[in-house]
Amino acid sequence: MTDVVGYVRVSTDEQAASGAGLSAQRAAIHAEAARRGWTVVEVIEDAGYSGKSMKRPGIAKALEVLKQGRADTLVVAKLDRLSRSMLDFSGLMERATKEHWALVALDVGVDTTTPQGEMMANVMAVFAQFERKLIGQRTKESLAVKRREGVRLGRPRKVPAEVVARIRSERARGSSLTAIADRLNASGVPTAHGGARWYVSTVSKVLASNDPTAPEIHARPAREPAQG
Repeated sequence: MTDVVGYVRVSTDEQAASGAGLSAQRAAIHAEAARRGWTVVEVIEDAGYSGKSMKRPGIAKALEVLKQGRADTLVVAKLDRLSRSMLDFSGLMERATKEHWALVALDVGVDTTTPQGEMMANVMAVFAQFERKLIGQRTKESLAVKRREGVRLGRPRKVPAEVVARIRSERARGSSLTAIADRLNASGVPTAHGGARWYVSTVSKVLASNDPTAPEIHARPAREPAQG
């Protein structure tokens, strides 16, 4: 005997108030359960939640029921009630495999309890992987364009203007980069990202920048020879 947990969802408060969409989904799940001899442990709902995100209390509860072994199959009337994202669907498939429960979406033939339904799920997972690669490629291309345009990427780099002025003033008076770094460290002045230690390269970056911000360098290079 298969124990199933049903999941139903509507995306607007108006649909939730009418109950029509939820009732239709429940009816479809119970009808399929009766046809196949399943025991419906519970039907859990998310009323007024979008399918764009998996951050929904109902689906979280359904997944917990499955994880605890109180049911061995998750059933939805329509796949888009579960998720509108192929990537999220792929993640659910991976979780189902890891936790040893099955997934059934009545409208698209996804049913990992049968060879045919499992094949359909795998096909959809392949498309999800393709979508993931496309997103990654578009992100790389976008970042490359921004770099060519001179856009500074990554965390904001904040060196206070007074620290920049101090470094430039000491350099103008003839201090070596090593001496400047040592005095900054002795004074306990934090680096761009709040680091505790200045290095020759860090000081050099500040001097080379026309902007009162400069990157923090974590790897310590060879020390600059002391100037006489």
